[in-house]
Amino acid sequence: MRALAEQDFRPAASPQPLPDEEIHLWFFPQWSGPSRGAAESAPVRQLLAGYAGLEAAELAFARNEHGKPRLANATLEFNLSHSGDALLIALSKTQALGVDLEMPRRPRPVLELAGRYFDPDEAAALAALPLLAQQQAFLRVWACKEAVLKAHGGGISLGLELVTFALDSAGAVTALVSTHGALGSSTWQVVTLALGGGCGALAWRGTEVRLQAYTPSWRDV
Repeated sequence: MRALAEQDFRPAASPQPLPDEEIHLWFFPQWSGPSRGAAESAPVRQLLAGYAGLEAAELAFARNEHGKPRLANATLEFNLSHSGDALLIALSKTQALGVDLEMPRRPRPVLELAGRYFDPDEAAALAALPLLAQQQAFLRVWACKEAVLKAHGGGISLGLELVTFALDSAGAVTALVSTHGALGSSTWQVVTLALGGGCGALAWRGTEVRLQAYTPSWRDV
């Protein structure tokens, strides 16, 4: 399973050339825009418009039946996630995408939550970790699951149990073990992310593609 860290995101201006078989990730480590409706905020509009070849005011947004935003008047796939003071966006011309970002917050009853919503093997792997490692490992698994479910389009309402991941003894996610139900059994790609003291994931259905990772070089974010 591929992994990216914050140092892999290089400062850049938008837009960057986006070939058909490539995915771009943008990480905003100090997001000052809204947490709700971030897709239609000025900085995200600026980014999407640059890639779509439109003026920001021309972008038309729509949502699927599960609330996933999309552009109604441009051939550009995107997904975004906001957590804490950071924002993550993925873009592609051809791939439906899912991203999730999880920044550390208050401690959670992770073993109870894993027992309720995760596969038994995932819950057992979490329980075997030292207490200090359980919180971050839980977020890593959650981010990977949510990214896949968002890429599908249904979101977590489909059920976190539909996708299962393997953890190593240090709490890192090492592999996608299985998908079923609405997710089918086709090939899924998942990239884990270590960003700003938190974690995240990018997912799409299909073959591996080239990834480019950026952080904005402009200040109005």
